[in-house]
Amino acid sequence: MILLGMSSCMTTKNVPYFQDISAAERSALANTAKFTEPTIQPDDILSISVFAIDPTTGVPVNQLATQNLITTQLTATGQQQAISGFLVDKNGEIELSGVGKIKLEGMTTAAAADVIREKAKAVYKDPNVQVRYANFKVTVLGEVLRPSTYVVPNEKVSVLDALGLAGDMTIYGKRENVLLVRDNNGQKEFARLNLNSSSLFNSPYYYLRQNDVLYVEPNKAKAASLNSARSQTFAIIGSALSVLLVLLTRI
Repeated sequence: MILLGMSSCMTTKNVPYFQDISAAERSALANTAKFTEPTIQPDDILSISVFAIDPTTGVPVNQLATQNLITTQLTATGQQQAISGFLVDKNGEIELSGVGKIKLEGMTTAAAADVIREKAKAVYKDPNVQVRYANFKVTVLGEVLRPSTYVVPNEKVSVLDALGLAGDMTIYGKRENVLLVRDNNGQKEFARLNLNSSSLFNSPYYYLRQNDVLYVEPNKAKAASLNSARSQTFAIIGSALSVLLVLLTRI
């Protein structure tokens, strides 16, 4: 119990985030990480909406992404959620009704919207195109309240956003040593992040990419608490056996 208390006191020093930020009411960091828009890759699912006027009928057209239903895990409840969107095939193309195949691989969503708009002008009058990721997902594992895979509608997702979706770290999470796993051109890339330091905001890994995984390791207090619970279980069993033995000797 003494060792457990000592370990608990030690870990509470590492609980607050960004301990090196000034206690003043207002402060600012000189440099922060710059967000780089992700580019579209094969197997991405895109939510594409085309709003236009059909020149042959004068009727407004609202062509939504209603094909290629993909089933994905719903992050908060563990249930299944159907996501509608246009699947980018192995050639980096999508097929839009009335417009045909369009190659989007390597483009940002803004550039993809411009390309689709130019293609749609041959069919519709003054089309307005919106493109978003429908399956931009990150996974948060380890010592968080709700470990799961989270699908987000916005590709600008930071480490703090992902931890917020997962309900934040538990008291047993190692804030100074969070592991990020990333797929980079077919290779696994690993990075360690320190959430006790404001240097996180300058890290090139501050903004997450598609399919990133965050793993929060347990600290020593978690192991101590498990050992304490195990010791208490053994003590209870031992006490019960002692009482039973005493009763048997008195019979």
